[in-house]
Amino acid sequence: MRLYITTAFITLIVLIGIIGYQQQFGLDSTLPTDEEQGGLNDQIVINFSHIVAENTPKGQTAIKFAELLEQKTDGRIRVVIYPNGMLYNDNNELNALENGDVEMIAPSFSKMTNTLPTWSVLDLPYLFNTEEDVERVLAGPFGEQLLNQLGRFNIKGLAFWNNGFKQILTSGKPILASGDFKGLKVRAMPSKVLQQQFTLFQATPVATSFDELYTELEKKELNAQENTISNIYSKGFYKLQKNLTITNHGILGYAVMMNEDFYNSLPTDLQEKVIEAINEATAWNFEHSKQMNDKDLESLQLLSDVHINTLSNEEQQRWQKLFKPIYDDYRKQISETFLEEIEKEINNN
Repeated sequence: MRLYITTAFITLIVLIGIIGYQQQFGLDSTLPTDEEQGGLNDQIVINFSHIVAENTPKGQTAIKFAELLEQKTDGRIRVVIYPNGMLYNDNNELNALENGDVEMIAPSFSKMTNTLPTWSVLDLPYLFNTEEDVERVLAGPFGEQLLNQLGRFNIKGLAFWNNGFKQILTSGKPILASGDFKGLKVRAMPSKVLQQQFTLFQATPVATSFDELYTELEKKELNAQENTISNIYSKGFYKLQKNLTITNHGILGYAVMMNEDFYNSLPTDLQEKVIEAINEATAWNFEHSKQMNDKDLESLQLLSDVHINTLSNEEQQRWQKLFKPIYDDYRKQISETFLEEIEKEINNN
């Protein structure tokens, strides 16, 4: 006890001496502060939830966006990314965004088609021929027109990101013709267009969330799926389904969204930085998404137990004819104008 009192007394004398010395020589007597910690108190955090792996076009673009925004705002905004459905899955992320439980998500546009039926135009099979077509539509005025429709749901539509063209993966025999789908259970997102394309081929579409897909494959509940190469490789679906057919029959893309109340709460200068960062990240996405899919395809080609086929040109043309009723239904039930606009955008360039 005596030692404790002595130590405390000596410490007090030393502090008095330091303060007196600072006052005598006109030095600042304020105790040192942690400037970095103080800055963190003013930092704005954006929680960004998505459902795919980090080593995919969406995952990598999300990281790029986070880096760009932190740089542009000198750290005033920090983006925390939750990949692989860590925070929300593809069934509940939209509600979380609308309720303000998360600031950003990037669901596939196919998941939005029940909410916004006009968006199903992007699901039409063989609508796009090249990656350039996809970029011109999604990053152009037509894509902006679609994103603006999100405003009625308290959502700020920021951009469309591309994952690439979809292929067919099966656990049984490879898909080489439309007749090969007969009787199969095929995983399809809850988009009427995507489900209709399989019913036309006498298959049964099964709506399974992305985070449950691997488990459903392990349980042998599904015979086939449509997906991009990057998703097939990054999620290890090829370990359970060994036959891959390159069909390029549709695209997989994402709508990058922010809670509108949150966006509006940002100072104007930070809103501008968000838009700058998202535009640069989007340009980066379209430049690199094809490269990532090509690289993952090369990795799959090195695996001796994965069998890769390419749908013939003749069979592709046959598929396009068989898919004609889907286009007719879209024109009659949803919007002939939207379809004409997007076809004009593609065919005039």
